[in-house]
Amino acid sequence: MKSTMFRRTALAALLAAGSMSFASAASAQQAPSADKQKLVQRALALWHVEDAAVAMAQRPAAEAVQQARIALQGRVPAAKQDSTLKEMAPDVQKFIDEVTPIVRDNAVRLKEPVLGPLLAQNFTEEELKQLIAMLESPVKKKFESLVPQLERAYGEKIAADSRAAVDPKLQAMTQAVGSKLRAASIAR
Repeated sequence: MKSTMFRRTALAALLAAGSMSFASAASAQQAPSADKQKLVQRALALWHVEDAAVAMAQRPAAEAVQQARIALQGRVPAAKQDSTLKEMAPDVQKFIDEVTPIVRDNAVRLKEPVLGPLLAQNFTEEELKQLIAMLESPVKKKFESLVPQLERAYGEKIAADSRAAVDPKLQAMTQAVGSKLRAASIAR
């Protein structure tokens, strides 16, 4: 009886000690050192992840223009298509102008509290230093400045090489969708 009670007391003490060390390990993981926190803040300052949020918020405007262009093809003369798209431009621009600051402000405000702990948990101080060096790299900056030009050249070449095969298929799809839309609106 005495040895059973001793074992229970010893087991309880071990469990308590284990849970204390687990709790202290968990709190140590939750609260990075001041040096590590500075590295996390520096990495976040260099990482412009808010640009991706802004692009995501602006995507519906680009998709709306693309859908309008498709909807107009085959149903409206080319001159009227252009003027209709030009008439839509101020509405699309208004959406972009109103949405962009809202999303950018929220993205900047939420960047550190959401992403900071994830960086702190998943990167050592040495890895954060390497990440910062990569983000500050002049070669990376040069590459990023060329990305729009590279994407434009690539896209233009793909479009030019694909146009002859894609345009007839696009016209056929547009006409098929248009005729189904017309049939659906008549059937009402």
